Amino acid sequence: MKQPWIHNAKTDWRFILSPPFLVLAIVILFQGQIQNLENHYSFYTWLILIVFVDVAHVYSTLFKTYFIKEEFQKRKLLYLGIPAVSLIFGLVFYQFGSLTFWSVLALVAVFHFVRQQYGFMRLYARFEKNGFSKFWDGIAIYSATIFPMLYWIKTPRAFNWFVENEFNWLGSIPNYVPSITIIYSIILGVWILKTIYFFIKDKSFNIPKNAIIVGTYLSWYFGIVYFNNDLIFTLLNVISHGIPYIALIYIREIEQKETASLKQLSIFKTSFGILLFVLIIIGFAFFEELMWELLVWREHFSIQSFELSMSWQQFLVPLLVVPQLTHYLLDGFIWRNQKK
Repeated sequence: MKQPWIHNAKTDWRFILSPPFLVLAIVILFQGQIQNLENHYSFYTWLILIVFVDVAHVYSTLFKTYFIKEEFQKRKLLYLGIPAVSLIFGLVFYQFGSLTFWSVLALVAVFHFVRQQYGFMRLYARFEKNGFSKFWDGIAIYSATIFPMLYWIKTPRAFNWFVENEFNWLGSIPNYVPSITIIYSIILGVWILKTIYFFIKDKSFNIPKNAIIVGTYLSWYFGIVYFNNDLIFTLLNVISHGIPYIALIYIREIEQKETASLKQLSIFKTSFGILLFVLIIIGFAFFEELMWELLVWREHFSIQSFELSMSWQQFLVPLLVVPQLTHYLLDGFIWRNQKK
């Protein structure tokens, strides 16, 4: 069968499909060195993984939305309304307490991460017609992501999504881990058998779609369930999510768009343009994280004589969250009907 690559086999493997496999291989081969990185170079791991990948991927959305004049004019209400809703959402939930605010945001973030994997799977399955196969592919993706999160809620982990105890309020639910483990195993088994069956029956094997599903199983299971390590979780979670998203934005919204319909971004099609694209999203990301550090976290950067009161933080924290929450919410709209 003709493989449904987004760009081509080489590019898709390098930037979209391979990250979870490569990172997991590095984790397995260099666990001791990873622990040393976590213990002695936490600033650099934070800078590279959180700022240059995780936060930067949020700002890559600008190249599909706010930086495109025609797109912004066409959906102005959406692009102005979502940030406003995000700010109101943050201000309201922060009134219930900091932990409630971060817990709700963590759930929204998890939903976003889950839906991205589902979205990539559907994008690679865009030419498939078999309803039974598509149904089980969807079940597999949701199983691969939701099971590790449910496991996390009932089993103490050495890492957080945003802050400590963000999922503790769900911990009072009776222990369901043995039951969901059985369901998880059955779903995985059925998906494997389904894939083998259609490979034998139709002589077809969708390489990128199946790579996305397997990579999702591996990165979420080993990142959350098998390993109980903050840096390993961050490596598998952030790289497997952020790098493919940035690559997708560049491929679909810059590389594959006609210059005539995208004049304001034509410069980014050159070699220098790729570097400029990366520097812009990193620049936005670094500025945002600098504000977080100076005004809220004070873990990597701080001004000792400058500290804001809690009353100011009730406004600043929801304000600083606006880009991230806008990214989460917009993603539910901007990737619909991606059929080509």
